[in-house]
Amino acid sequence: MTVRIGISGWRYAGWRGVFYPAKLPQRCELFHASQHVDTIEINGSHYSLQSIESWQAWHDTVAGNFVFAVKGPRYLTHQLRFRDEKAIPAMANFYASGVLALRRKLGPFLWQFPPNFMFDAERFDRFLSLLPKNTREARALAAQHDTRVESPWYRTTGNSRLRHAVEVRHDSFRNAEFPAMLREHRVALVVSHAIADWPYAEDVTSDFIYMRLHGADTLYGGSYSDVALDRWAARIHAWSQGKEPPDAIRIGPGPARTATRRDVFCYFDNDKKVHAPFDAQRLRQRVPGTVLPAKR
Repeated sequence: MTVRIGISGWRYAGWRGVFYPAKLPQRCELFHASQHVDTIEINGSHYSLQSIESWQAWHDTVAGNFVFAVKGPRYLTHQLRFRDEKAIPAMANFYASGVLALRRKLGPFLWQFPPNFMFDAERFDRFLSLLPKNTREARALAAQHDTRVESPWYRTTGNSRLRHAVEVRHDSFRNAEFPAMLREHRVALVVSHAIADWPYAEDVTSDFIYMRLHGADTLYGGSYSDVALDRWAARIHAWSQGKEPPDAIRIGPGPARTATRRDVFCYFDNDKKVHAPFDAQRLRQRVPGTVLPAKR
């Protein structure tokens, strides 16, 4: 069982001179952040294919026990939307871009769908079936890349499990069929807290929990109070021990199957007012068993 608490992204102008020391070179910001949290979501991969040089640089910048979550491309989730076979080469390009170069520092993949993406069982099952379950499947998928990837890289060895988490924002996903599908594919439903009209659910659909805290007062803004952090700490502790909070909010029926332990990944996305890195550290102090950032 491992509990990791971190931040969504690290390159924000408003953090400079507040979280980041004044005059710290931008190239040093990831290293600085990695000294204060033990996991970070990579957001750049959501907006464009990253180069192998970027993936390798991120791997080399952080300590050995650090883990990145990687956000899947919006080209897949927001544009193609897994309507047809075009999703296969697009998915292949993503895995051929070099993401596997993160090696042991590669954590869960986050697949965020837009607010106007409605639940369609057939289409969503197509998406879930495309997700590689391990690095061997990812390499086989990457081999189907097209010319959009100028310098393909997927030369990994061995075979490690890959984890996936899904965040949805349309009310049609309040359908018991949805968490059942996730559970069948061992994909986590993101526990997504936001001051927005997005479906909130705590169904346990995999052997790990993925949380995103988008802001206490406004979307992407506002610091979480001590009371709120105490509540999140209690929920994280329950999930990590293989249990559930007694007041768990679910879409599907019944409690989750009891597990021995579960890994938990929690990311603060309230970055507008520079609260995310500080709230992450405050929450980590409240949760026993969290991974401590390794100093280099």
